[in-house]
Amino acid sequence: MAVIVVSGTGTEIGKTVTTAAVAAVARAAGRSVAVLKPAQTGVGPHEAGDAHEVARLAGEGITTRELARYPEPLAPDVAARRAGLAQIHPQEVADAAAKLATEHDLVLVEGAGGLLVRLDDAGGTLADAARLLGAPVLMVVSAGLGSLNTTALTAEALRARGVRQLGPLVGSWPEAPDLASRCNLADLPKDAGTPLVGAIPAGAGSLDVAEFRAAAAGWLAPGLGGTWDGAAFAEREAPAALVR
Repeated sequence: MAVIVVSGTGTEIGKTVTTAAVAAVARAAGRSVAVLKPAQTGVGPHEAGDAHEVARLAGEGITTRELARYPEPLAPDVAARRAGLAQIHPQEVADAAAKLATEHDLVLVEGAGGLLVRLDDAGGTLADAARLLGAPVLMVVSAGLGSLNTTALTAEALRARGVRQLGPLVGSWPEAPDLASRCNLADLPKDAGTPLVGAIPAGAGSLDVAEFRAAAAGWLAPGLGGTWDGAAFAEREAPAALVR
């Protein structure tokens, strides 16, 4: 896969740390990596954005690019309108990712918020960019209560657009998961229609960068270049007696 679109079921659920983990594993395997952030919101002109954070965690040699930056933490279309700045359109995202893919082994496109957050006044979304690219979507999901509905809705939106998904990945697995989180390990694949492809521990983004890079492969399934064993993880975190 030359391009992977990283989206999710909402905001603040671990998309940036997930992107960094995938990038770190790819870099460790000797692949060249680019990270594209179509619309960075809620960050000032001289502040570090999500793409910078991915590069900090994942290691040297990663190309980063933003297409637009808006100061207020809002949906990209609204943030652009309020700031009096140009909006980003799905075709621009697809063109930029395709160009980066000619120069890199892997391009990671990290969206803002959920899959159908609007980029422009025409209703363009990250899902539209993925469709134009023919690229699969890695769906980052939350662990606990409420995740099943948003996962099912996101998966349905992808299917309706003919966009392939790589599978759901839990972006922040709690150290002490509650009952809903443990039960969701069995139910998330049903709602997504594909197996889980990873689970990143809560607080991973605060790890020392060397520790982050060394541990990243253990959070991702083999399809993402890692060693994470979903069956073993579920057996350990959600014993049958608990979720029956």
